[in-house]
Amino acid sequence: MKKEEILASLEAKHPGEREYMQAVKEVLLSIESVYNEHPEFEKARIIERLTEPDRVLIFRVPWTDDSGEVHVNLGYRVQFNNAIGPYKGGLRFHASVNLSILKFLGFEQIFKNALTSLPMGGAKGGSDFSIRGRSDAEVMRFCQAFMTELWHNIGPDMDVPAGDIGVGGREVGYLYGMYKKLTREHTGTITGKGLEFGGSILRPEATGFGGLYFVNQMLNEHGIDIKGKTIALSGFGNVAWGAAIKATELGAKVVTISGPDGYIHDPDGISGKKIDFMLELRASGDDIVAPYADEFQSATFYADKRPWEQKVDIALPCATQNELDATDARILKDNGAVCVAEISNMGCTAEAVDYFIDNHFLFAPGKAVNAGGVATSGLEMTQNAMHLSWTPDEVDSRLHQIMSNIHRQCVEYGYTADGYINYVKGANVAGFMKVAKAMIAQGVV
Repeated sequence: MKKEEILASLEAKHPGEREYMQAVKEVLLSIESVYNEHPEFEKARIIERLTEPDRVLIFRVPWTDDSGEVHVNLGYRVQFNNAIGPYKGGLRFHASVNLSILKFLGFEQIFKNALTSLPMGGAKGGSDFSIRGRSDAEVMRFCQAFMTELWHNIGPDMDVPAGDIGVGGREVGYLYGMYKKLTREHTGTITGKGLEFGGSILRPEATGFGGLYFVNQMLNEHGIDIKGKTIALSGFGNVAWGAAIKATELGAKVVTISGPDGYIHDPDGISGKKIDFMLELRASGDDIVAPYADEFQSATFYADKRPWEQKVDIALPCATQNELDATDARILKDNGAVCVAEISNMGCTAEAVDYFIDNHFLFAPGKAVNAGGVATSGLEMTQNAMHLSWTPDEVDSRLHQIMSNIHRQCVEYGYTADGYINYVKGANVAGFMKVAKAMIAQGVV
């Protein structure tokens, strides 16, 4: 594999797609040695085929606000690879959404989904529509307009979207309602649905729960007990909420959450009614965390700063991509942190990841750590196909088993000559090998 030529070719064809190129480069660097051991991969041009989406759908989404004004947003669906199953990946509604971000997320989703061992391919989609400040009626009209354009290209055995940033239970309900009206079918298309119409128990908490199951296994692998450890979380939505609940159950203390306005440090720990208040903040629609410090006297709000400056044992990015940089990485190490794991997608910059690996830090990437969300979505698809519903214990048991299996794969492929476990390499190689073998078996299609 001539990775430099591949990267140069992609950059020439897709100029300015920084996030996408970052994701591709990380994977190519990780899999280079194992790829070169399989000449059949090179002959079939697996990398050249894998790094280009099967198709990219771009469409306009016109909708009308409550005052009668017409707006036009862009809608996207990147169907990246379906070698091991139907396309699967979330929809993101946020002003920052562009093709580069969605291609990066869709590319990552290929390997993440492969790691779960469930039959799911990789995809991602969304729109530059922002729900902030919009009424329920406006959000409903936008979701209905979005689905009117997308529905032809999705289905239970074709492409199954889910939620992501800006697409929670309300939005999924509106999207699914319109899909059902257009298709006249009640299928498993779209996951993250309400429990009343086919949703899976634990889905809102699943990404955070799964992330902590993985982190706990990482620590156990290295003889470290999570009990008594302090944890810095970023974000304050469903992912951070689930992570805070499970971390507390495992005996750790969560001391930070964050938002676009800054971060909260609560040395007494964020548990119990404080975790519930996180959801109240999110439900308020203001997208800020500062009111937490007004509600709880033990907390301090730091405006326009990130939580990684606090002295903690474990740092878990839970918000968005590239939210922890090399400077943050050095601060965490100097402050004695023992573990960093991305519960957000590509939560660390490439420079931060390089720093962690170069210093043999206990670090794991999002495609492994946050796979619990899509794994539980896969379980929702299974329940829908079988027309049944599992209990919370059944879902949690399956989630725990899946995350344990992902950790095992990372360890198997991530061991280096000096005994260090490179979880980035392990996750990339394990996911890649499954997809590559499936592509070889199915011919050049």
